Amino acid sequence: MILRIGQLNYGRELRPYSLNAPLINKVLNPLLAKAVLWGGDFIALFLPRRCAGCDGGLMRFERCICLLCKEDLPRTRFHDDPTNRVEQLFLGKVKIEAASAFLHFNPTGKVQRVLHRLKYQHDMELGEFLGQEMAKDLMECPRFKDVDCFLAVPLHPRKEHMRGYNQSQVLVDGMRTVWPLPSVGKDLLRVVHTPSQTKRGRLERWLNVKEAFHLPDPESLRGKHVLIVDDVVTTGSTLEGCAMVLSTVPDIRISIYTVACA
Repeated sequence: MILRIGQLNYGRELRPYSLNAPLINKVLNPLLAKAVLWGGDFIALFLPRRCAGCDGGLMRFERCICLLCKEDLPRTRFHDDPTNRVEQLFLGKVKIEAASAFLHFNPTGKVQRVLHRLKYQHDMELGEFLGQEMAKDLMECPRFKDVDCFLAVPLHPRKEHMRGYNQSQVLVDGMRTVWPLPSVGKDLLRVVHTPSQTKRGRLERWLNVKEAFHLPDPESLRGKHVLIVDDVVTTGSTLEGCAMVLSTVPDIRISIYTVACA
């Protein structure tokens, strides 16, 4: 294929200049690819990509978390166990099908550093990466295989505006790239702005969230198996508040999954 792209002035006469597109593409594409890599390496000299777990430099092929930290993540591996510690948090309080967490949380460990970066440093790429890893870890588990949709724990609009995004929704977005189920995040609203829960006891947390959520259209979730997704479960009060509101929907089944359990 010959592309006529213009006129070049050679001395006094104008001659058409022809370009052999396949040949040029064959030559230029490898050069452009190398330029992109060189440019990335140049940028990395001044803005190095850091591992969310150890803060060491990432290799070109690593994403968000280095291979050593990824292998060292403390996975719970209790998705198939109905007596696991996450599920026990809701026993006798609200009916759920199953509950689990991807990782164990340690307040001084790398999971804490990963979650802090996700929640407070607006690292959306990290959130999507974690969501993908969460989905891979859970989707073949028999107790969760028939999930119909994901529901991210909502933030109050004021808090979401202040933070810039809902980290739980970013986790869901990442999960959906691996486990292609619909997200029903708009079906549950947070109507009460609650203060930070991190330093409150269980009773204070429960009083904070017991009327924080509203479900405007219960029929949209009738008969569904809904997987509620959040970043960390500690006492379970926020997730319990979500599940209590959802449990008013006829024939609904509710399961819970978090990045970590403290």
